[in-house]
Amino acid sequence: MTVSAVLPAVPASPVAASYARLSEAFPGLRIRELGPTEPAPRGAGWVGADELAAGGPALDAFLAWDDAQVLRDYGRQARPDVVASFGLHRYAWPACLLVTMPWFLHRRVPRIPVGQVAFQRALGLMTVRITEFACLPGDPAAALPGARVVPDEEALRAELRDSLAEHFGPVLEGFGPRMRRGRRALWGMATDEIVEGLWYVGSLLGEEPRAMAELELLLPGTAKPYVGAAGFRELAGPDGAVLPTRDRASCCLFYTLRPEDTCVTCPRTCDAERLRRLTTAA
Repeated sequence: MTVSAVLPAVPASPVAASYARLSEAFPGLRIRELGPTEPAPRGAGWVGADELAAGGPALDAFLAWDDAQVLRDYGRQARPDVVASFGLHRYAWPACLLVTMPWFLHRRVPRIPVGQVAFQRALGLMTVRITEFACLPGDPAAALPGARVVPDEEALRAELRDSLAEHFGPVLEGFGPRMRRGRRALWGMATDEIVEGLWYVGSLLGEEPRAMAELELLLPGTAKPYVGAAGFRELAGPDGAVLPTRDRASCCLFYTLRPEDTCVTCPRTCDAERLRRLTTAA
């Protein structure tokens, strides 16, 4: 018997299969890994996460897109802090998936420092360079360069929290002055993006219950710097169906544009209204 018949094949990349499955389920986001010496894209709508973290002209240009979009779609000017909140959401939601999807699908947690990520939101493209990742014992990817084996699932969850905190710490510093929010509110937004991104993609993959259960373990409400728990709860639909919901730890401020049209997970949205929307969607 050959060795290849005994041992599972070592993947060429620890995250490629996860990113491919993400794009299949959600074509609005495509992720490309960069080679060790390949430069990150710049210009033509690209922005580096490090540029957003710097809080300078690149962030100004990034938020100008949101400012123009709000005026075009809603016919009114948004406050600067509202524009910044929209911009952070539109970056953070896909950026979280760079880490949560490999963890959810293949139990691998890449490190993504801000210098290794770039975003082209008009085209739904991200690039990332992975040089380090964590995995569990027995994972074939443990033989790859940059692998770090951790003992169990809780240790891997800690790696995921650390990876996203390493990335979003600088990003929140860049956005913070524009948003006029304190540290707790900013990390509440990061918490919500982690939860709602994986929850949504998990539902596209037909694995919503598992995604919710995994997120409850990942964010129990005591893991700093994150604020709040995954916080899922259930509502009873009119036909006896169980409809999942949660209360966000933060507010996206969309109500400042349309007070009557809050997000379905906003604490401002009462359960009766949630049931109406969720039942209509179903």
